[in-house]
Amino acid sequence: QVQLVESGGGLVQSGGSLRLSCAASGTIFRFNVMGWYRQAPGRQRELVAVISSGETTGYADSVKGRFTISRDNAKNTVSLQMNSLKPEDTAVYYCNAKSPLGRDFWGQGTQVTVSS
Repeated sequence: QVQLVESGGGLVQSGGSLRLSCAASGTIFRFNVMGWYRQAPGRQRELVAVISSGETTGYADSVKGRFTISRDNAKNTVSLQMNSLKPEDTAVYYCNAKSPLGRDFWGQGTQVTVSS
């Protein structure tokens, strides 16, 4: 059974940094696309950043220049370095991975809180 486990969330002051990590287990295949989504209270889940197996990246406009996504294909992990955090970045962050057949897998979520 494929599982994604996130780590690295927490409480940080505005302007601070956090690094989220996501490790996949229970699979021998390489995910095509891995990414991070977030959901703030009362809002829909939104894309934050994605990275392909060839390490092409994409970012939401709101995080460009502040967040950096990376992955380790050998370990099936994906990370999100978040710098210059703002209170509006407060949300539950979810790891996502798409299998070669297009199936979506999700982590359980990790809370990121940015205080002003």
